[in-house]
Amino acid sequence: MARSLTEAGVGTGAVAVGHGRDAPSRAAADAFVTAWQACGGDVLTRTDWPEGAASWLRSASRLTAQSPDAWVLAGAPLGVAQLVRRLAHSTVWDPARTFGFASLDPPRLLELAGADAVDGLRGVHGDGTAWGVRHDGVMCLPGTPGTAVRRQADCR
Repeated sequence: MARSLTEAGVGTGAVAVGHGRDAPSRAAADAFVTAWQACGGDVLTRTDWPEGAASWLRSASRLTAQSPDAWVLAGAPLGVAQLVRRLAHSTVWDPARTFGFASLDPPRLLELAGADAVDGLRGVHGDGTAWGVRHDGVMCLPGTPGTAVRRQADCR
């Protein structure tokens, strides 16, 4: 994940990290924070959320309060979808500056959140294949183990 941010031009800039409260999401966020800081990156904030939050505004506000260079998200698709919808409606968040872990399940996230809320969001599958969400689906990004750019059905 840290390499994906560096390749996207974030360098070792300042990031905000958000994650669900489940153990795998916490572990992914912990590993990212450790790696990012070891590379000299700055973590401005780290926030978590319950999957059944009554309001997503508090988490969204915390993630955007310090104007990070990028956002990193780990969590189940339903919780992240609700969060990014709130981010899109209520903050200066930019999905094109957002990176997610495989747990986001990009095809499911696109379905749940809607194309406008996640257009441009990028991430990495567990096998190292990079993905990007576009209005017309989820694409495998060039330069990763599956080097051809493929449609949603092929990039899982």
